[in-house]
Amino acid sequence: MPNPFHELVRPTVGTTGRPVFQLGLAATYRPGDRAVRRALDEGVNYLFAFGIDTQMNRVIRGMTADQRDKVVIATGGYNWLVWHPPLKTSLDNALRRLRTDYIDVFHYFGIVRRSDLGARVRDEIAALRADPRVGAVAVSCHDRQLAGELAAAGDVDVLMVRYNAAHPGAEREVFPHVGVHRTGVVSYTATRWTYLLRRPKGWPPERPVATAGQCYRFVLSNPHVHVVLTAPRSERELVENLAEVRRGPLPDDEMAFMRQFGAHVHAHAGWFMGG
Repeated sequence: MPNPFHELVRPTVGTTGRPVFQLGLAATYRPGDRAVRRALDEGVNYLFAFGIDTQMNRVIRGMTADQRDKVVIATGGYNWLVWHPPLKTSLDNALRRLRTDYIDVFHYFGIVRRSDLGARVRDEIAALRADPRVGAVAVSCHDRQLAGELAAAGDVDVLMVRYNAAHPGAEREVFPHVGVHRTGVVSYTATRWTYLLRRPKGWPPERPVATAGQCYRFVLSNPHVHVVLTAPRSERELVENLAEVRRGPLPDDEMAFMRQFGAHVHAHAGWFMGG
């Protein structure tokens, strides 16, 4: 039986119709241009391009037409809590910045509460879904109940949600709804901002803490997740993460450990939104 982590999978990402490797790349911590190119050579083809990711931007801008057609570029516009630029303006800026004719997955980032997704924003999202320069429209949402409702209603093509061993709530509030309209799921912060890699208060000193590989494999062991983002600090970290992901889903004993450890981290390692 083939290992599904060795294969490309095809999430529902609007009209892109492209397979994506399950480990997506962000260059937030500036791993270097060479690391970004190494990721492409290794088969990583979901590129999460923040506006400030100059290394990622340079690699994308330097792509040939053939190379561009083989990757899925995700970027978007930001919710600044009280105001945001029109999403069409953010799209125009992204197209210029990345020197591409289309964006595969365009996000509205930073939805914290239901009021961040008012009637005006919903109209903008609907307009983007009709824009031929956009393959799929996504939202990055901290309100899991709202994310589940968006998936159930088919209002977006892709959801980006927090999901890790310390924040498994998406299993209850989001994932049961994504199959209705085959909504794509992109997961971020698999390590809970590295807290899952540290020894939390009260954790027995003789017991291990999670590894980065276990964190990524925990997320990808859930069949509802199409892509989990990694933001390595170096080419070495990238290669290590890729090697771990290729080991496949976690066995039952490691999954049980991750759930126990994740619950302890959630309870003892600082406060974050969600559960």
